[in-house]
Amino acid sequence: MDVYGLVGNPVGHSVSPPMHEAAYDELGMDASYVAFEPAVNEIRQAFVGAETLGIEGLNVTIPFKEDVAAIVDADELAAEIGAVNTVDFREDGPPRGYNTDAAGVKRAFDHHDVDLEGRSAVVVGAGGAGRAAAFALTDAGAEIHIANRTVDRAIGLASELSSASGGSLETLDSQIGDASVLVNTTSVGMESDETPVPAELLHEDLTVLDAVYSPIETRLLRAASEVGARTIDGAWMLLYQGVEAFEQWTGRNAPVDAMNDALRAALNAE
Repeated sequence: MDVYGLVGNPVGHSVSPPMHEAAYDELGMDASYVAFEPAVNEIRQAFVGAETLGIEGLNVTIPFKEDVAAIVDADELAAEIGAVNTVDFREDGPPRGYNTDAAGVKRAFDHHDVDLEGRSAVVVGAGGAGRAAAFALTDAGAEIHIANRTVDRAIGLASELSSASGGSLETLDSQIGDASVLVNTTSVGMESDETPVPAELLHEDLTVLDAVYSPIETRLLRAASEVGARTIDGAWMLLYQGVEAFEQWTGRNAPVDAMNDALRAALNAE
């Protein structure tokens, strides 16, 4: 049996296991997906153990994405983003690290037939998810503005990209009106019914992706829908980063519909 898994702390409520297990079942694979929760200061030892045990691949979540980037052979995009969320334990070399969060953003837009080329986009947040979204949008040809609570992080991230600017959350007032894409990568809206973007700034020409997936319909998405904007919930981003990881590990086309059904069933059961 091939073993894949997720490493993070905490991981008790992750919905990745049922999503990946659904893929194995759909394709008749003899494989299993297991969640691992090492102590926050023992990630290096955990990876040595995983490699010794013959684990085929691991997803990586909070708080280990940056630490793992420093202990595996990260590909160019993961190195630029500074975070790894997918690791492939190869037989012919050191573990290879990827960032499939960026692909998750791009494929979520592709699924909804949103062409990012030449679009004006606003990214809220400059943390790990914000960095992944910013690189994905820039690579797809969008011009982006990054708004973040800590201004220096927004400006610093923008300086690493082409066609990008950065500023405080107060810059949302002047940026969203002319934008056609808005991506929230903060956790605002996950623990409470709040939105990182005032409803009065939203308009019908926007496509809004909220990386928060629990709840699936956040206050931001409800407000965007009310003004006629197109909305993309965070489960699509979560789905496609998992699809990308599955395809990286196995070399097979992922059964996207089966994975999506299992993911949404798990989220609805929470």
